[in-house]
Amino acid sequence: MLARHFHAQGHQVDVLGRFPRPAPWKMTAWNGRDLGAWADSVDGCDLVINLTGRSVNCRYNAENRREILETRINSTRVIGEAIRRAASPPPLWMNASTATIYRHSLDRDMDEFTGEIGSGFSVDVAKAWEQTFFESNTPATRRIALRSSMIMSPDRGGVFDVLMGLVKRGLGGKAGSGQQYVSWIHDEDFIRAVEFLIDDPSMDGAVNVGSPHPLPNVEFMAALRDAYRTPAGLPAPKWMLEIGALFLRTETELILKSRRVTPRRLLDTGFAFSFPDWTTAAEDLVRRWERCEPK
Repeated sequence: MLARHFHAQGHQVDVLGRFPRPAPWKMTAWNGRDLGAWADSVDGCDLVINLTGRSVNCRYNAENRREILETRINSTRVIGEAIRRAASPPPLWMNASTATIYRHSLDRDMDEFTGEIGSGFSVDVAKAWEQTFFESNTPATRRIALRSSMIMSPDRGGVFDVLMGLVKRGLGGKAGSGQQYVSWIHDEDFIRAVEFLIDDPSMDGAVNVGSPHPLPNVEFMAALRDAYRTPAGLPAPKWMLEIGALFLRTETELILKSRRVTPRRLLDTGFAFSFPDWTTAAEDLVRRWERCEPK
């Protein structure tokens, strides 16, 4: 999504990947762990954005936990080393983090100043990820950890596409109690937030990147069904989600954890969301999703 946007603006984009494939922009091979020829792309560039990490959409067995942690830590560590060695280090490095770093919250919003860090495996990964990032020896490079909420885009294979698959099949009801909060951000606002952070040299450290209005799952799904013009969706009680997660080899935490995260730093520095509310965002995303839906 970011490569597509920056390429369309005329920037030279180089995407690092383990399995480079044909693309309108440059693709460079790396293993996300060791220094190599790919480091030449870092030397002299304007911006590094690292989003590397094994998908958390899996069962949290010992092997997957190891990969989830190591892919994030190793890629962050080696990018930091490439920047340290660069003759002309980039002025800005953005590294993925996650809104999941905050505790399960039903009672109040979690911003960068008053948010309470949670506990458990996912939080431990997030903390280690950010620690590795901020301990990197890159004194000439501004660093921002993107504590991103779920990015809603009509692209195939993303979280919005998965949600629309449920709604389309009449399964888009509340998950569990439905009271857990969903933190989200429209893809256009995500890209605009990244650009805003690039342009503001005062912004560094951890930044929440999500809509200012998270909402309970039951309201979130109802608005999505309304946008798709379908009257109802079957709810999924917790016991059903546990069985489904086992069958689909994923974890219910991805659905049931209450992420009530707000972007105080972005708001305080004047960022204006194009889609601050889920109802309007869902309507736009559904229209775009329907245009590219296979017939």
